[in-house]
Amino acid sequence: MGKIFYVFGKSSTGKDTIYRSLMENRALGLRPMVPYTTRPIRAGETPGIEYHFTDEAELARMEAAGKVIERRAYKTVHGIWNYFTADGEHVDLAHYHYTMIGVLDSFLAIRKYYGEDRVVPIYIEVEDGERLQRALDRERSQEEPRYAEMCRRFLADSADFAEERLLEAGIELRFVNRDLSECIEKITSYILERMEM
Repeated sequence: MGKIFYVFGKSSTGKDTIYRSLMENRALGLRPMVPYTTRPIRAGETPGIEYHFTDEAELARMEAAGKVIERRAYKTVHGIWNYFTADGEHVDLAHYHYTMIGVLDSFLAIRKYYGEDRVVPIYIEVEDGERLQRALDRERSQEEPRYAEMCRRFLADSADFAEERLLEAGIELRFVNRDLSECIEKITSYILERMEM
């Protein structure tokens, strides 16, 4: 039986880098489940890899067609940005394992939709001071840095990933990303073990 290995955590924990590494690992053979967003693409992102970048009109069409599994709207300093998962791509859990990336709320919705036995949480943690520095470094590298949005995201994570919410969701295992290579190695071993279960 295939599983969905769901990578999530607060902003600037290295989720995107870890996700890409897992996707590139041929031994894992994971297929992508790529979420959608209406936010602008960032430097270094590739459409169809981190997200399917879309607009409000396409989101409305997909919702009308009943294809949206979960949706989150964030009021940013640049307007409303939507993030959502759609059942638009074929997912064959009878034969394949998948991975996707997101946040706690989307993880809960995906787990509810596909079943607790099929969705495995991969929760990434980084100490808040280090996380803030990473966020600042990433924002500085953008052509048009959005520092106010970076701060909003950082503060919103405190509520979105509050410890009581993580415990309610049954998130006990945490992968601490102090050393990226070591963290990826631990996650890879964990995924291989879970594939056998």
